Formats: sequence, structure tokens, C-alpha cells
Amino acid sequence: MGDGKIRLQDMKTHQEADVVLLYSDGSFNESAFDQIDAVFGFSDPSKGEHVSLRLIFMLDYFSDLVAPGKTIFLTSGYRSPEYNDSLKKAGGVVAKTSTHMDGLALDFFIEGVKGKELWEIIRQKNCCGVGHYGGKEIHLDASRPRFWEAATSKVDTNESDYNRRMFLSTDFDRYRAGEALRLSLSSVSHFGFGIRKKAALIPDREGSKSLTAIDIQTQSNGDCLPINDRSSSHWINLTLPPNIKEGRYRLQLDFCQRPFEQMPLNILSNEIEVLSSGF
Repeated sequence: MGDGKIRLQDMKTHQEADVVLLYSDGSFNESAFDQIDAVFGFSDPSKGEHVSLRLIFMLDYFSDLVAPGKTIFLTSGYRSPEYNDSLKKAGGVVAKTSTHMDGLALDFFIEGVKGKELWEIIRQKNCCGVGHYGGKEIHLDASRPRFWEAATSKVDTNESDYNRRMFLSTDFDRYRAGEALRLSLSSVSHFGFGIRKKAALIPDREGSKSLTAIDIQTQSNGDCLPINDRSSSHWINLTLPPNIKEGRYRLQLDFCQRPFEQMPLNILSNEIEVLSSGF
């Protein structure tokens, strides 16, 4: 993260947020994230969630590197699936499984900062998705680490069909042992599949085969938890074991009721760090 302060303005609506992300005790400023959601167009209370917190803290970090304190101008934030589809049909450079639909992405620029230079800085960190289509504007998302330019974007290909390019993400990168954790699936091309009700916590080190099974919290019957819409794909809740060793891990979900043979059998999350419950 950067200095914990961020200033955003939407270029279309002129909605603004000039906020401090954390209180002095380190807790999250919910009012600040509500204002950010409004700038992104993600302010429907029925969603029960914010724009990706990982995305906002990465944006804070990178903007502080190149232009501390300056306004970040948003050209595209949250997109409903319907709006994303309309942009694609109109010939826009838009992915069918765009991370904008999951509140994981934004397109933006900062006055006085060259888009290509900022793109280079972000891609070197290998933390996230970053694209540059020319000019001062770039795309940033909190999905899998990757980078592209206009000629390599692959938005007009079928690469993401059959749920082949789904991404599993956590809200944060660091958790306490015994803490609740929410997983979200993004870049889903087709709903109507399931996940097994036990996730696996896998040490993120080469050659490790040990894993810890964790129950996913659900009231549905059977062994296969249905994922039938975007909402259910964003609320996969579990609690980390209280006695888990400190270290770096990834979470694995196994799929069931797969509608396509091309769909993967399982999926791994971004890396997380687990600390003792007393930090």
C-alpha cells in the first residue's frame, strides 16, 4: 500500500472521493470505501461488498510512486455485465469476462504521468493485471499477474471461454490464523457449475505436497456448492484454522458439475501470508 490516502475523480460523472483509507488504529474507513464505490459506480448496497480492496491499495501504492497526492482520473470503473456487453457489441476493446464486472479493475490516468512509463513500473512488480493501449491511460486490475498492449490484449479471442481463465482472489494479502476469509471467483465465462465444500490450504513453496482441508461455510445440501450467478461466485466464505503455522499459502478450490470438459478441475488463489493470531 501507499500512504493510505487517495484522490479519485470519475471523468464522466465528475463524482469525487478524497479519502483516508485507514483509521489511526489500522481499521478500515468504511465511509471512505463507500465514497470510492460511488466513484466506480459500484454503490448498490444490495451487493454487500466494496470494489476490490486489494485493487484500491495497489492503486494507492503505484500512484504514490509516480505522483503522490495527485488526482487519479477514472475513465472506466465498475461495469455491469449488460453494459460490458453493450460496449463489446459497439466495437470497444472489451473482454467478455472483463474484471471490471467483478469490481476488480479500473482504467485511469494521472495528469503529467506517461501511461507507458507507469505501465512499465507496474508490470515489473508482477502483482496484477496491467494493460496499455496508448496515450496516458492504463488498465489496472487485481486479477492474475499479466500485462499487455493493444496488439497483445487478446480481447477478441476465445481464450477465456469454457471458464478456462477464471481467477480466485482473496480480499487481503495477509490474515491472522483463525480469521474469517472470503474468496471470490472472477473472469467467469459461464455460470452453472459447482465447487466442492472443502477448500485446501496449500503451503506456497516448491515441492510441498501438504495441505489442510477447510470447510466452506454454506447451508446448501450435498457435497457440491452451486455457483449459479455472479453474487454466489463472490461469497465463498471460510475460516482459517487457529493453529495453522505462519507462512505463505494459496487456497485451492475443486470444481464439480463442470459444464465443459475444457474447464479446469481446480483453481488456486493468489498468495496470502498467514500470521499468528496474536500479531
